[in-house]
Amino acid sequence: MCIRCCDVFVLNSSFIFRGFISFLGEKISMKDTLKPTLNLLDAVLINIGAIIGAGIFIVTGITAGFAGSSMIFSMLIAALTASFTALSFASLTSWLPTEGSVYEYGYRLISPEAGFLGGWMWLISNILTGSAVSLGFAHYLNVVFNVPLKVLATVLCAVFTVINYYGIRHSAQINDLIVSLKIMILIFFIALGFLHFNIENVLPFTPSSGVLYGAYYIFFAYGGFARVAMVAEEIKEPEKNIPKAILISIGVSTFIYLLVGVAALGLVGADRLSSSGAPLSEAISVTNNGLAVAIVSTGGMLATASVLLTSILGVSRLAFSMSRKGDLPLILSKLHTRYNSPYVSIIAVGFIMSVFILFFDLTKILTMSTFAMIFYYIIGNVSALRLRDTNLPRYIPVIGLLTCLILLSFSLLISLNSFIIGSIILMLGAVYFRLFVHREDKPNQITGA
Repeated sequence: MCIRCCDVFVLNSSFIFRGFISFLGEKISMKDTLKPTLNLLDAVLINIGAIIGAGIFIVTGITAGFAGSSMIFSMLIAALTASFTALSFASLTSWLPTEGSVYEYGYRLISPEAGFLGGWMWLISNILTGSAVSLGFAHYLNVVFNVPLKVLATVLCAVFTVINYYGIRHSAQINDLIVSLKIMILIFFIALGFLHFNIENVLPFTPSSGVLYGAYYIFFAYGGFARVAMVAEEIKEPEKNIPKAILISIGVSTFIYLLVGVAALGLVGADRLSSSGAPLSEAISVTNNGLAVAIVSTGGMLATASVLLTSILGVSRLAFSMSRKGDLPLILSKLHTRYNSPYVSIIAVGFIMSVFILFFDLTKILTMSTFAMIFYYIIGNVSALRLRDTNLPRYIPVIGLLTCLILLSFSLLISLNSFIIGSIILMLGAVYFRLFVHREDKPNQITGA
């Protein structure tokens, strides 16, 4: 009897929820489409803005703590790992350039549930990342403005939400400027670092068992290499420009990461890098140049700014895509009549990030973001493996899948709590799908497989 009552409750809850979604979305015209306004350079800079972010300014120290002076090997392993998965993404976006990326590919090439869970984990991961990045940005500004940290972080989140509200063209222009300045600051760091390079800080240069652990954390710094695929419908000639943007951004980022890593090691060595929460600022401080420290610290702020900007951009576009398919409330797919931006999704994402900032301490669950990100890339590699209309060699997505599974196993070794939290969120997504999304009339749509 109790079981039957539970069944009735679930069915009624599902019916009511779907009715509510239909009510929210009934006046939304599904003819609304996003317009392609971005060129190849914009696409490359969106990706570089997502890759070369807060990670290189923070994760360098964590990696040095695991791998010592051989953290360069960690960077190379992470770059190679990211490259295989990046090739899978390039193949997928060349086949079908569409907003939503792996959510759409998993839906079409594996199953609706696989696509939904990939999108679900990506949304959660990037909302948390955006909230944490807002707090990180606020830590820098708090030195100048004596304002409560969480209030300042919430204001920053609101500012970048407004920037995204006014359309991707405005967001891309601001992102182009931020990324250009950030790269210039990193080049400045590299040049000054090699001028004060001390070879004794790098020796002995021998690989250690911590290299693979370091690669796990550095992989987080590469995590944005597929961000441009989230805005595929807003890029001109996406079937050509998106694969190019992914591969170019991986190459540029790897080159910069290696130079930054070598310069930082040569300045202070692995021990001092690992003991600092701001390793690049710590490294450049040995030059006794206050202006140089200020410039590098500014780079840290710009890095967090670009990640926050592209996080809101990416999450809002994925929410738009999931809403358009009916997996989230249809109201989230409404486009602004003037700016052609999914403004309801943007406002919702900014609001949720602000709630996390105000009521939660996010620092302890940042590694969960990597867990969710790797799960998302697993779905991407499996999707590429199912795709037959491609010139991509079959071993590429297989290697990408295997390396992601290895990294996922490292997340269990590095942080059991984060692995458990990530698994719980994944299960919640599965429950949500089964209760409110799954429909018998929604078959597996394998197209081109």
